[in-house]
Amino acid sequence: MELKDLAPAAGSTKKRKRVGRGPASGNGKTAGRGMNGQKSRSGGGKGVGFEGGQTPLARRLPKLPGFRNFNRVEYIPVNVSRLDAKFEAGDVVNGESLVAAGIIKHANDLVKVLGDGEITKPLTVCVDKVSASAIKKIEAAGGKVELPC
Repeated sequence: MELKDLAPAAGSTKKRKRVGRGPASGNGKTAGRGMNGQKSRSGGGKGVGFEGGQTPLARRLPKLPGFRNFNRVEYIPVNVSRLDAKFEAGDVVNGESLVAAGIIKHANDLVKVLGDGEITKPLTVCVDKVSASAIKKIEAAGGKVELPC
């Protein structure tokens, strides 16, 4: 067998229909588009989403309010009361220790410590952000805050 002997399987190919090539072709003059009307014109026909003249669904639905800021930075909130419950006095609170305590899932997650609740143990907090009220409570308990980490 040689390259010249290759051919598609019988019945798998079809000749293309050449329209508008004279009356003898059987598809001349109107080229199979019928007489006059919207669908006989070039570019004719109804657009995508046309619903017979009624207001289309895309125009009946309201636009969503507001917008989504793609520059937004999400922090995982952790309250000082949770740190007090999960850590011992003198511990260092960072990404790895928060994962070990089961507070966050990944060590490189962004964490912000918030000041809800009370803290009684001196801890060294080394996270991405700490609120002003949390700093006061941590330092009042004898701990310290190291920023940025």
